[in-house]
Amino acid sequence: MTTRVAVLVGSLRAASLNRKLAESLASQAPEGAELFLVEGLDALPFYNEDIDTDDVDSSVLALREAVAGADRVLAVTPEYNGTMPAVLNNALDWLSRPFGAGAIKGKPFGVIGLAPSPYGGQWAHGDTARSAGIAGAVVVEDVTVSQNYLETDVFTDETVQAKLRGAVAKLVSYEVAAA
Repeated sequence: MTTRVAVLVGSLRAASLNRKLAESLASQAPEGAELFLVEGLDALPFYNEDIDTDDVDSSVLALREAVAGADRVLAVTPEYNGTMPAVLNNALDWLSRPFGAGAIKGKPFGVIGLAPSPYGGQWAHGDTARSAGIAGAVVVEDVTVSQNYLETDVFTDETVQAKLRGAVAKLVSYEVAAA
């Protein structure tokens, strides 16, 4: 059985290093796993309970269906102004609803990413993990990699690559506790 991992990229920029990282990790998925990027986060309206109705925007339905159909969720995100990008926060808001039964509920969750800050985006990654946990995801301990991209070429440095692949492998192999 293939473990499907929905990948939420926190950067909308086409040439984003975090998008490039997500694509690279998807192409190197561990055996028995499929990582797929969830597109369309830029099309999501800002979360508003008034529009979260039976005829909610199709972009919301696509997001919820993609994550509901996945076994795991991985956020790949930079740090914006000391926290996670608004587009990722908004996606988590949509995934958390309806409260207690959102598409992300019970899904093992990890967060990795690249940032130019000295700590490689730790604040953003901590905020993302905390928000996902509150939204109902199961944040997997030690599946967080915050990497500064100014100090090394993260795409050729084997130590960094091993850390990133190891985090994905740990997320994929995480055993979900029986309810």
